[in-house]
Amino acid sequence: MKRIFAYEKNAYLTELKTEVVQAGSEKGKHFVVLRDTVFYPEGGGQPCDQGLINDVPVSSVRQENGKVHHYVERPLERGPALAVIDWSRRYDHMQQHTAQHLLTALAQDRFGWSTTAFHLGVEVSDIELDAALLSPADLDSLEEAIASEIRAARKVQTQRISPARLEKMNVRTRGLPAGHQGQVRLVDIEGIDLNTCGGTHVSSTAEIEAVKLLSTECMRGGTRLYFVAGKRVRRRLAEHEARNVELRSLLGAPERDFAAAARLRLEQIQELQHRERAFRDELAEAASEAMAHRPEDILDAHFRSGDPAFLQSLAHRLQEKVRTKAALLTAGSEGEGYFVVVAGDRVSCDVQALGRQVAILLKGKGGGTGRIFQGRVNTLAKRKDALALFQLELERD
Repeated sequence: MKRIFAYEKNAYLTELKTEVVQAGSEKGKHFVVLRDTVFYPEGGGQPCDQGLINDVPVSSVRQENGKVHHYVERPLERGPALAVIDWSRRYDHMQQHTAQHLLTALAQDRFGWSTTAFHLGVEVSDIELDAALLSPADLDSLEEAIASEIRAARKVQTQRISPARLEKMNVRTRGLPAGHQGQVRLVDIEGIDLNTCGGTHVSSTAEIEAVKLLSTECMRGGTRLYFVAGKRVRRRLAEHEARNVELRSLLGAPERDFAAAARLRLEQIQELQHRERAFRDELAEAASEAMAHRPEDILDAHFRSGDPAFLQSLAHRLQEKVRTKAALLTAGSEGEGYFVVVAGDRVSCDVQALGRQVAILLKGKGGGTGRIFQGRVNTLAKRKDALALFQLELERD
């Protein structure tokens, strides 16, 4: 007969005096098995509980061959144990999971959309429905139906039945786990749903508080529907309100005009970026023209306010204008700099090898192809030494 643990008997039980009956390690992680446990192990789309065993944090809980393994941050010895769950996490999971049952039942019975998958996430949860497309009107109707059943404060209870009896009952189920033996646990939302489930749930739909349907996306021919329930709804609203306060200050607009104000800012940014690119190209053209007329064979220049895009633009122009010269171009400041090594096609040197040497000397890294090598560096203090490398390379060739 399958063991019924404390977490299954009473989802509201927050701590339990029990005993460590087995202690070990698995892939470098310490675990214990308790005589009885208040910790829910991961399964059925619901994450595991977390908490403490004898003041040692429990990071994860899993079913392993009929036993519940509690993975702990440091070893525990056999003997008496006090298991205490993180109640805030547990109750949140109870609200989300019960909301999922209610959502699944109403989606099926009132709209004909069956649930094919469920995932209880850290911030939001989701179910997958076998509906190809859900309109905003569909979502509004479904959300209102859920709200009505929450207000009805319907009882949520559990019971256990035999597999033989299960076959004769009208139970919503996606099938029992492989290898399941013994009685089957049912979760009953009074007058709404009877479902096979081993998770933890609140005792009344009123405790769900509220459900907000957030968004949908197409998934494997169906629709993934994201939602939040319970305290998550209030927390999410509080976060939105705090964000709106900041946006009102940043955009200088009321909430109803946020989208228009943000769109205007984006258009202004795009225009500025366009002008910046034009100015950069003009500067690169002017700089390359001036450098091309310098008499030395090895050119160098530093642009304090330059960036990689500017250096690359300048390098390509120099390569076209000066086929018999090489250049070291740098930009930025100490600790955050950039460099380009470029040489004309009539300069006899290995630009890629020279670029790698410069990168090492300036404590950076980079890459390139052909006659241009570029990268990011952590110091510009040894620019003169880098220029000396150019001289040696050219003299060698």
